[in-house]
Amino acid sequence: MEIHHLSKKNSVLNHFLSQIRNVDIQKDSMRFRRNIERIGEIMAYEMSQSFQYKDVETITPLGLKKTTEIADPLVVCSILRAGLTLHQGFLNYFDNAENGFISAYRHHPNNDECFDICVEYEAIADINGKNILLVDPMLATGQSIVAVFNKLIERGTPKEIHIAVIIAAPEGVTYLKQNLPDTCHLWIASLDEKLNDKSYIVPGLGDAGDLAYGTKL
Repeated sequence: MEIHHLSKKNSVLNHFLSQIRNVDIQKDSMRFRRNIERIGEIMAYEMSQSFQYKDVETITPLGLKKTTEIADPLVVCSILRAGLTLHQGFLNYFDNAENGFISAYRHHPNNDECFDICVEYEAIADINGKNILLVDPMLATGQSIVAVFNKLIERGTPKEIHIAVIIAAPEGVTYLKQNLPDTCHLWIASLDEKLNDKSYIVPGLGDAGDLAYGTKL
């Protein structure tokens, strides 16, 4: 698996990462959502540099201009519900992309720290021969992303697979390396220290879904 760690170099990305972690700024849910969206835009730009391009000619009012555009069709797929704001950031740049939405959540059958990943709702475009961009703000254990990936490939064979996460734990990165094909690309905005005993990312930012959309029952 090829890993791209974007915050290693200084850019405005780090400015937005700082804001989504800040416990005072987080209280403004609209600002939190917008910052996640802006991070998605930055990640989309960085990712776009790895795609294959084709030559095209653009007709202008005064002539022709030779340029390039993305060669392969894209499908942006997010994991509900936290992935929605990040999804929009990618769509702002890849406006012709098709879309996919899958729900995945932690199910605690014994009301303790042990959990399974339940994948339920699916609404996904045809992925055969296309570049799949699987986006989710948080990579904790990695189990949700692997479960969703396995569900996706039941539907077809994509050309390339790009996974985009904002904050990742080392344990989750290791899990993806062990359970996903070597040809996958993993795009990480920020790599954090560890998981705690509840499998939450430390220092992390809290629950991205709750911060964006309110506390769930």
